[in-house]
Amino acid sequence: MSVTHYICKYTPVELLAGFGGSCVLLNQMPDNFDRSDQVSHPNLCGFGKALLEACLEGSVRELVLVNCCDTIRSVYDVLLEHGNLDFLYLMDALHTGGTCARTRMKEELLRLARAYGAYRGTEFDLEKFRAAFCPPDRPAGPYLSVLGARVGDALFEQMERTMPLPVRNDTCVHNRSVAAPPEGLDFDACLEWYAGALLEELPCMRMTDITGRKALYQDPNLRGVIYHTVKFCDYYGFEYSQLRHQLTAPLLKLESDYTAQSSEQLRTRLEAFAEHIAPEQTKTKRRNSMKRGKGLFVGIDSGSTSTDVVILNEDRQIVSQVILPTGARAAAGADRALEQALAQAGLTRGDITAAVTTGYGRSAIQMGDQSITEITCHAKGAFFLDPEVRTIIDIGGQDSKVIRIDESGNVINFVMNDKCAA
Repeated sequence: MSVTHYICKYTPVELLAGFGGSCVLLNQMPDNFDRSDQVSHPNLCGFGKALLEACLEGSVRELVLVNCCDTIRSVYDVLLEHGNLDFLYLMDALHTGGTCARTRMKEELLRLARAYGAYRGTEFDLEKFRAAFCPPDRPAGPYLSVLGARVGDALFEQMERTMPLPVRNDTCVHNRSVAAPPEGLDFDACLEWYAGALLEELPCMRMTDITGRKALYQDPNLRGVIYHTVKFCDYYGFEYSQLRHQLTAPLLKLESDYTAQSSEQLRTRLEAFAEHIAPEQTKTKRRNSMKRGKGLFVGIDSGSTSTDVVILNEDRQIVSQVILPTGARAAAGADRALEQALAQAGLTRGDITAAVTTGYGRSAIQMGDQSITEITCHAKGAFFLDPEVRTIIDIGGQDSKVIRIDESGNVINFVMNDKCAA
């Protein structure tokens, strides 16, 4: 059975289901924009390019768009010329509610119904329409919310794996809140009700009145917010500017270009945020007993340009230290640096009680008993050296970070630049 893809919460997916359509959200993050860059403007946002990439590679045959912004209009124009889709439709949704807007929205629904019904060769089925309404699935108890612009599936899955609490996707299309229609309505009355229900659901940032969005972050069960924006998209940047001064729960800002290329940088931010929210829950379980070894502890920092190893004794005195180029493989670089540090002190691996890994290559190093982000490590290390320190600046090979800590050495805020240290 063919699949009709959509991208926007204002897409009338229940109407399409009434004609027998099977609707699937299009939200993938490609590895690159090789195809889309050949047919689109270089300043098109990452999500627009991701849409083009999916369509141009042939994985999308039917697509219903909503004129959310100029990018979507541009994507529609490009696909008209280059897409070769079986069904492509751009729906005009207004930015406000009210009687006039509902009337216009009803006309748009009728126009789409005629086009989609003719394409599928089917009649509208009111029961299929009703059956397509599904209540949103909300986690019970404390949770973290992802707010802001749409977030790619791969990035959201990374958030779910990283966070110590359930994560709720409250971005864009995922906070859709259209209830089922009243009983006893015919097709015309049903569309009139449906037009109002679509326009009056919890608003996105494209709408004129966005006061209803407060419900997303005024939940007593909310324990933290990951706020996501897409590069070159201003809608949600405005909301973040306000929210950072209003929200009392911990807040992490992430920006992506909708590719998988920045996954390691984003992983570091997410893990540091998780350590900040629930430090005890996010520690990797130790694989070996702390009773082994000779009371010597190894720290391995696997960075993008260098791998640093330090061995401490139980009195927190440095026994040996080594800095080597990381090389092509993080794990191999860590092995080399550790062997040199051990040889320098006349030790073997059996003398080590525990090892902690940090840095971008930490997940590739299998010898560690615990893995901690470099953000938390910087905070602990700087505070150990000087308890008066409150701000740390790390200029690394892949990125730069600024970290703020409190009087106990705990991270209270941090920022990182995007893409590279430059």
